[in-house]
Amino acid sequence: MKDIEFVKALRSGRHVFGTLIISAAPKWPGVVATLGLDFVFIDTEHIALDRSQVSQMCNSYRGLGLTPVVRIPSPDPYEACMALDGGASGIIAPYVETPDQVRKLVGAVKYKPLKGARLQQLLENTKTTETELLKYLDKNNSGNALIVNIESVPAMDALDEILAVDGLDAILIGPHDLSCSLGIPEQYDNPEFHKAVEYIITKARSKNIGAGIHVTYPSGFEKEIEWAQQGANLILHSADIIAFQFSMSREITAIKEALSTRKEGPPLKNTNI
Repeated sequence: MKDIEFVKALRSGRHVFGTLIISAAPKWPGVVATLGLDFVFIDTEHIALDRSQVSQMCNSYRGLGLTPVVRIPSPDPYEACMALDGGASGIIAPYVETPDQVRKLVGAVKYKPLKGARLQQLLENTKTTETELLKYLDKNNSGNALIVNIESVPAMDALDEILAVDGLDAILIGPHDLSCSLGIPEQYDNPEFHKAVEYIITKARSKNIGAGIHVTYPSGFEKEIEWAQQGANLILHSADIIAFQFSMSREITAIKEALSTRKEGPPLKNTNI
């Protein structure tokens, strides 16, 4: 999916499908490209990937037609610029709780390379910006997507103000941190957790802002489909390492169970080879 198409899809409500990729193996992008995904999520908040690895991953996936979206370590505009310079097409900023944080990220993602006082003037609309400059900024940044993590009660309390910031393309719910902030850690089947997720998704989509939740826990698969049917369109499912763990665990267990039901055969003879 092309960058600009990805941004438009987020806002229009069209479903976009992706997964978390942590492997930087050179052969991995070619395999991932066969899965029918629209984007890949590369996480530098919780995964130990250096800047060079992230840049190589971003450019590999872009070359294969997948939109690379990078979660930066903190909601820092300079971190966002670094990821974009490395080849990211979208930025996910973790644990955002205020509209001011979003505005600063908009400056980094939508008005790159402006910084400092000139950028502040544009964001606050305190000085007329030259038409030629605005055209330049739009041309160079229209394909950059800005997504923020909503994963706390304070973020929910400020959700209307956050969603009102011009330049925000989507929100992504972080289920683990949200459950902890709600005081019900990892209780993903708790009605209070489901109510919070539905509230965030409904609010975002009512403002034509993309919405999704990163589901990595086994019990969330069917609920993930239900939330998508209710309006979530940023479908970020599982991760390469989780798929490997579940699949390998299931198959190894099946092999062990099958072999344990059979009688052991005679010992092999020494062939002196």
